[in-house]
Amino acid sequence: MNTNSGPVTGTSQNLKLVHHSVSAGCRYVRLIFGEYDQHVELIEEKFWQRRPQFLSLNPAGEVPVFVENNIDPISGAMVIGEYLDETRGALMRKKRLMPENPHRRAEVRRLVEWFLIKMEDEVVRYLAGERILKLIMNRQEGGGPPEAGTLRAGRVNLKNHMRYISHLASTRNWLAGANISHADLACAASISILDYLGEISWGEEPALKEWYARIKSRPSFQPLLADKIVGLAPVSHYVDLDF
Repeated sequence: MNTNSGPVTGTSQNLKLVHHSVSAGCRYVRLIFGEYDQHVELIEEKFWQRRPQFLSLNPAGEVPVFVENNIDPISGAMVIGEYLDETRGALMRKKRLMPENPHRRAEVRRLVEWFLIKMEDEVVRYLAGERILKLIMNRQEGGGPPEAGTLRAGRVNLKNHMRYISHLASTRNWLAGANISHADLACAASISILDYLGEISWGEEPALKEWYARIKSRPSFQPLLADKIVGLAPVSHYVDLDF
């Protein structure tokens, strides 16, 4: 897979992100780094192999894991997102991806949890797991042909999530309010994986399509569009900004 790390700023910091490009949580963190114009070295990890070296970084055996200047690693997409807000976002003024107002911050956090936990458990894990991870895993690791029942359940759940996201996109400027936030990045990270697979019916949700076109056109998003899965090409419109 391509591991383009995004914008480079010439910073002297030693920032590393252990990730996998099929993980929505990893894509979410990469988007935050991109929005803040921070270079981070990407280290791809086949997390399902549970290598001892990786488990020493995160005993849970999950990506992403962020390492800054060789201090203790930080694990989990939502935790890393909050850390980046405190250490980078607070200095970004109008470009900050979390609102200053506590109530609005709560709404952003609610939606981040929705996309990275609820949507992950009900949709992304089913479709990406069956169509991508099983493709790149060997038999001993759980690879093999996708299960039709799991795909069917994921696609049914996807329709419900698309309606909800479309409702947010049609009633707000960005998903959590007036400005782009962590909520948009979390949602776009999940949508991008499903779009790679051609699972999104864009003609059915025009408000959702307009929102995604806006975020897909941002410089922070371009490294995600460069990701390629060996043996599985993206749908033709995946990299098209005017889809």
